[in-house]
Amino acid sequence: MTFPSHDLDSAPEASKPLLEKSQKAFGRLPGLHKVLAESPQAYEGYQVLHKLFSETDFDAEELTVVWQAINVENECHYCVPAHTGIAKMMKVSDEISEALRNETPLPTPKLEALRSFTVQMFRDRGNVSDAQMQAFFDAGYGHRAVLDVILGMAQKTMSNYVNHVAQTPVDEVFKPLAWERSETHLKV
Repeated sequence: MTFPSHDLDSAPEASKPLLEKSQKAFGRLPGLHKVLAESPQAYEGYQVLHKLFSETDFDAEELTVVWQAINVENECHYCVPAHTGIAKMMKVSDEISEALRNETPLPTPKLEALRSFTVQMFRDRGNVSDAQMQAFFDAGYGHRAVLDVILGMAQKTMSNYVNHVAQTPVDEVFKPLAWERSETHLKV
């Protein structure tokens, strides 16, 4: 079943200001936003979660680790290439992006601990063990970071699920960054 993909003319009235904001920010309308426009509330919710997660204490590398760990776990055909491009814009190294995409070890133990914890939170639906929590704390993270990972998971769950059900086509600009899960991915 094909989901609507809106532009400024076809979108529900309440979504038009959100699409205008996206057009202004990106110089184009991202496919995910065009699909989300069908529900102004879902679209606004996604944008608010994105804004809030981007304002956490995580730096660009850490934001990318959380986003991509979840994108890869959900095997999101749209978000992995999009966040690879976004990481480039955020000046995150290709080494980090490739490790996330290929599920190979990250360049620092702290980033690897963040990915491991994020994946464990995702797989165990938040029911991480005391040992997993302690390992995260031992890597230099605290209680706030736990809550911020959950915030990032909420944002990415929205986008990943929308892209799955809508089969959102990868934006032209991100097509060279297309992704498929490797058969030799890292077991966290």
